Amino acid sequence: MISAAFAIPGDISTPTGGYRYDREVLARVAAHGVALDHLVLPASFPSPSDGDLLRTAGALVSLPPDRVLLADGLAYGALPESICASIRCPIVALVHHPLALESGIGAMTAGHLRHSETVALTHAAAVIATSRVTARTLVDDYDVQSDRITVAEPGTEPAPRATGSGGPEKLILAVGAVSHRKGYDVLMDALGELVDLPWKLVVVGATDRDPPAYEAARRAVDRNGLEQRIGFAGSLSDEALAGLYGRADLFVMPSRYEGYGMVLAEAMARGLPIVATTGGAAAETVPDAAALKVPPGNAAELRAAIARALGDDALLTRLADASWAAGRKLPRWSDTARIVASVLKRIGADMQGKGPHEGQVA
Repeated sequence: MISAAFAIPGDISTPTGGYRYDREVLARVAAHGVALDHLVLPASFPSPSDGDLLRTAGALVSLPPDRVLLADGLAYGALPESICASIRCPIVALVHHPLALESGIGAMTAGHLRHSETVALTHAAAVIATSRVTARTLVDDYDVQSDRITVAEPGTEPAPRATGSGGPEKLILAVGAVSHRKGYDVLMDALGELVDLPWKLVVVGATDRDPPAYEAARRAVDRNGLEQRIGFAGSLSDEALAGLYGRADLFVMPSRYEGYGMVLAEAMARGLPIVATTGGAAAETVPDAAALKVPPGNAAELRAAIARALGDDALLTRLADASWAAGRKLPRWSDTARIVASVLKRIGADMQGKGPHEGQVA
């Protein structure tokens, strides 16, 4: 069995798609022949302090050369080259989405992160991307050779089909921690001119990750007089969220950019009709037949799509049927773990001179 360490910054129980991915991989790869230990890195990444960088360097450089390091890109892409070059074991970089593509960070910060991630990736023996869009971005913008990249999309487990709210007001559901990238300010402005239609919106996701973005969303709610229409539920238990998915009539994702869009897959697993932006991989995660798609950051087009969906029950039914069909074909978490494990085993075997294992190269 290959021995590997999975370096992840911060609290792995954090309810985001990236941390969910990491938790599922940690829990499942042993079944595919990899002994994967969790190596906790400081939570300050991708903007680590000097002290946190020193602690990270100590943890990574001390790994023995006969192990494989699986490094979450939230930390790995922000490492100085001096640390990457000092790591003695082979590195597999896991990229959910490139750090420089986080919205709202400013051009200078984005440029610094693009450079550091580009350099860090040259020290990786292999790269795992969580979507084909991310894989193409790494090839086109980060000079990563395509034969070094394996795509391991997030898994989605089967779920009961949503039955809807059954009431006079359609329940719109949006899921994801409130941040600038998630575009909730745009969504609130889009809904501001739809007060004549019967709807309510519930936003599920942490509200303390990006306080300025949460304040911007709240101001948009107030500005548009939507206090009685919109609720921010914060982070919910899996059971409570499943209940909302089951009662929802329409799923909306207004993100400016997504590395994959796990919540879109979860919505499809329940057969929800979808309105989504085309930011990042979101355009490819959902088939055209299952969603009305609009450009990111465009409140007018988002408003028109939501109005069209809310005003046409036949359209909602067609979208829901296509969403349900697509959801039946989504990869499971066991598939994700198998692909990740295959990369770790291949790199481990290459290190030991035993030849490659099966992988799935983008």
